[in-house]
Amino acid sequence: MAEKKCLECGGKIGGRADKKFCCDQCRISYHNRLNSDETNLVRNINNALRKNRRILLELNTTGKTKTHRDKLTTKGFNFSYFTDIYTTKEGAVYHYCYEQGYLQMDKDWFLLVVKKLNES
Repeated sequence: MAEKKCLECGGKIGGRADKKFCCDQCRISYHNRLNSDETNLVRNINNALRKNRRILLELNTTGKTKTHRDKLTTKGFNFSYFTDIYTTKEGAVYHYCYEQGYLQMDKDWFLLVVKKLNES
């Protein structure tokens, strides 16, 4: 029977016949390296979403506030990232970053709102 080698370091593997790694460190390193590109993309998107939510939360202290586009962009708000879109019967389009949302009222003004979460 041929000697099995670790997929990460190439070292000798002992133990079970179906083992692929010599130790936990090699197994973790292998999978971290394998998933790093996807992980970085997801991490960057999540960071942008969390930042947007923090900005909306900071500016909307009353639950319903009107603010100018400049105030949002100065704080680093990125309009490309949101978690949900809700369109009312009247056609108003709300964008949400988790429970914090905004409605573009005209070119430069936004209504900031908080989504009512269902309590189950």
